[in-house]
Amino acid sequence: MGPSALRYAGLDDHLRQVGCSVRDCGNVEIPVRDELPAEGGMAFLPAVVEACAAVYEAGLEAIADGEIPVFLGGDHSIALGTVAAATEADPVGVLWIDAHADFNTPATSPTGNLHGMPLAAITGQGARHLIDIGRPGPKVPARDVTLIGLRSLDPEERSLLRASGVTVFTMREIDEQGIGRVAKQAIQSLAHLPKIHVSLDMDSLDPSEAPGVGTPVPGGLTYREAHVLLELIAASASVGSVDLVEINPILDDRNRTAKIGVELVGSLLGQTIY
Repeated sequence: MGPSALRYAGLDDHLRQVGCSVRDCGNVEIPVRDELPAEGGMAFLPAVVEACAAVYEAGLEAIADGEIPVFLGGDHSIALGTVAAATEADPVGVLWIDAHADFNTPATSPTGNLHGMPLAAITGQGARHLIDIGRPGPKVPARDVTLIGLRSLDPEERSLLRASGVTVFTMREIDEQGIGRVAKQAIQSLAHLPKIHVSLDMDSLDPSEAPGVGTPVPGGLTYREAHVLLELIAASASVGSVDLVEINPILDDRNRTAKIGVELVGSLLGQTIY
């Protein structure tokens, strides 16, 4: 339902107003949730692999056509397919904006939730079926990943992330240094790469700003901090592809989170105040 909420919030028209040409490729087919195993977690593995493989193919087609794919979710597990597509031809940096690291593996996760594993998998850690989506092996070295907005980690996930080589800016750094300084450091950490993939999880924002997410964590980015971050990325980096994920309209307030998501993608793709 997340992609439908974003369309209803006017994503296409907003991007056209920013100056983009827009082609809506529709949805990839995914299994009906109620037809999947009730226990969830790792029982969803075949369904997630199938969906992400379809996302990967759709992403390859868009990139081959010279377009900037904007992938809509849904939960963050779609990044298994999106990052695979983004990194198919050339090295790409990944800027992961999220309250969570999504760096669990089946061995470390207390829940088995697959949407808590994609960043580990694309760097080569975790379940082989997740790591090998699109093509065998890791999709990006950990040194080419930067995470912003982190404020919630599972205990074993913390150890795995610390040992990984991923660059991390927590909410503490943002509070201490300000979003402008952190954004510039984050962009600089990926400046050696020709393009970046921006993976924006809406729970990076504070729940008071964006309530329609499945795993809200207090103390997140404000509305203006999020816009400043994405405006600085747009001004200083070459964005090759985008994820906009973790929008759950059932939990939202009058589609507020989807509307903010639309505005944020506009900022990332070049909308400015003046």
